[in-house]
Amino acid sequence: MNKSYITNSIALLLAVIGYFLSQDILFAIGIFALSGAVTNVLAVHMLFEKVPLLYGSGVIPSQFDAFKQAIANMMMTQFFTDQNIDKFLSQNSGAPVHFDFSNVIHKIDLEPAFDSLVQTIEESSFGGMLAMFGGNDALQPLKQPFIDKMKASLVNISEQDEFNELVRAQLEQPNVLEGMRQKVEAIIEQRLNELTPEMVKDIIQQMIRKHLGWLVVWGGVFGGLIGLIVALIGHFNS
Repeated sequence: MNKSYITNSIALLLAVIGYFLSQDILFAIGIFALSGAVTNVLAVHMLFEKVPLLYGSGVIPSQFDAFKQAIANMMMTQFFTDQNIDKFLSQNSGAPVHFDFSNVIHKIDLEPAFDSLVQTIEESSFGGMLAMFGGNDALQPLKQPFIDKMKASLVNISEQDEFNELVRAQLEQPNVLEGMRQKVEAIIEQRLNELTPEMVKDIIQQMIRKHLGWLVVWGGVFGGLIGLIVALIGHFNS
């Protein structure tokens, strides 16, 4: 059940019981608890909704552009710094991270490489000898074995520390880092531009609405305690 509803119901019930039973202390506890809980319910509501004549209400939708800019700034200044990118590219030991290029390598079309090799042979001093054995056609059965061997060799090279060190060194070049940041920033900005004020409100509500319910609960609790103190003071003074 909704925490706000339970808190307000209990506070109202205490106030009603205290009123009809002429129990001033109980009535004060209920009234103060109800006022504290209702005030916090209104405060939570005003975070997300514009209330006429109440300045500052609907602050989250009204600050939509500032909210988007704050997210973009946080992403770029906290996550995509030179230091964090270096951590991403390095292991705890300081050695370069080994990226898995195998899937990319297996998708590469190496037929042009084989065709270039054949052309090089044909244009070399072995071209005449090759022509005696059928020319270009004689090498075609070697195409697939060549491609398979090349891919296996490329995968093996990509797994070596020296290769990954070269990749890290290249990615850490100032111009490369700046280019990466610009692309990431463009992606973030594009995605944020797809957001609407309503979407932002829903996102924040989903994140904190559950926890904001406790504001109502504690508003009722502390309001009740204040009511008890006030009632006791009035009782002793009388």
